[in-house]
Amino acid sequence: MRLYILLVHAVLVAQSIAALFPPGNETTHSAAVQACQQLDHTLGPSLVQSSGAEYEAAATNAWNLLNAEFAPTCIVFPQISQHVQTAMKAIYDTGSHYAVQAGSHSAMKGWNTVQDGVLIMFSQMKNASYDPVTDSITLEPGIHWQEAVTAVEPFGVAPVGGRVGDVGTGLLLGGGLSWLSPSQGYAADTFKELDVVLVTGEMVTATVTNEYSDLFRALKGGGNRFGIVTRYKVSAVHTGTNDDKSFFGGTITYNSSSAEALLKATARYVHETNDPKAVSLVTFTNAMADGQIFPVYMALLFYNGPELPTAIFGDFLSIPAVSSQLGPLSYLEVAGTLGLENDRGYVQHFGASALVGDEALFLDAFNHWSNFSATFVDSFNQTTLAFTPIPDSQIHAGRDRGGNIISAPRGQFAAVQLLQQLRIGLQDLPRVLQNGIDLLFEQIPPSPGLPLYLNECDAGQKVFQSYSDFELLKMIYAKYDPTGFNVAHTQGPIGL
Repeated sequence: MRLYILLVHAVLVAQSIAALFPPGNETTHSAAVQACQQLDHTLGPSLVQSSGAEYEAAATNAWNLLNAEFAPTCIVFPQISQHVQTAMKAIYDTGSHYAVQAGSHSAMKGWNTVQDGVLIMFSQMKNASYDPVTDSITLEPGIHWQEAVTAVEPFGVAPVGGRVGDVGTGLLLGGGLSWLSPSQGYAADTFKELDVVLVTGEMVTATVTNEYSDLFRALKGGGNRFGIVTRYKVSAVHTGTNDDKSFFGGTITYNSSSAEALLKATARYVHETNDPKAVSLVTFTNAMADGQIFPVYMALLFYNGPELPTAIFGDFLSIPAVSSQLGPLSYLEVAGTLGLENDRGYVQHFGASALVGDEALFLDAFNHWSNFSATFVDSFNQTTLAFTPIPDSQIHAGRDRGGNIISAPRGQFAAVQLLQQLRIGLQDLPRVLQNGIDLLFEQIPPSPGLPLYLNECDAGQKVFQSYSDFELLKMIYAKYDPTGFNVAHTQGPIGL
């Protein structure tokens, strides 16, 4: 196959995941032991654990098997922001490596756990509340999106959050794509206030207008390098209760013979649709078993209204369907369409791209992904190519709220996700497989000027460099972490 030939002759320049995240050594272990001993003394053994059932459950909690096999020196289970401050000060004073885990749904190795370091685990900070006076929702960092949407549904509101129930609040720091994004912007665009524990342990509250407005902007898509957010105050969206079927839509499944028609419909939707009431997600999945590929292609289509307008969704509706589950829905039901997606025990891997252009570009991406899937059919449980349209309405909604650090230059493009789930038995990415993934990224590059989506990227992709405000992002980081402590002592989004 063409991909196999290219693999043999390609110049292999990307580092492997293992090289990007090297194991700890005697120095890092010693620093972590010091931090854990100090925290055990100040916070107590109920909040700081190095063994036992709760420790084991937390250490192996990560959705990605790569991260479930790390063994932190100790795990801190904060219950209030002050506990996080105490933990961060001890980590900073001892120079220990550390990581933070909220939703645990990262596909990148080392992004929500640590070896020879301190793990701050937010499993005991999971509250969500609605304030009708300020029309705001307050979230603690340990809550997952299904829990958050369910908690405030009786008030007829919802946060702009993730599309998968098992994903946590870390989604916000990467920007965040939501079923509500076409009308509200990236999920991070809805921030009102953030309580942030800085690298030294100091806590500040950042807003769009106060002295920490630069930090506030950086956290709207800049990831977790700048501090640990212990409270999110976000705008509430009035979506109705579960009794209010104000949305219409659902899932349409297609036969593999409809791939070209579905790709053309997707490209036209991306180029033409700018209705803030409309939202879609198109996924192409190849399930693998016994050396065979079983395609499952779907369009998830929703409209905040009584029906799917044919002027917007007609191309999708005209393609012969294997099954169609469409009807009136509450937002709670919309938010639950993809379920939890919390199947653990697999090595997961993400990659990102972004496309704008004609149908040929989408067809080309599909062909490269199909070739990649066939080449490595024996290595995967499944592979997915997904398209999330980013309309102009989404970009302008974010700008109306003060903008974000992503600073996408325009809408009417598609965020592209490349997801691989390795077959059971593979405990890490073999080098040849990582090389194949790297080549796939080269074959499906982002269109010029478009930002990559941090939450769905590969560790080696230069996400921050794709932001229009990259230089500003570096300046803000230098202000809030002048010693570069986070770069040296965390494992997470790289490139600053």
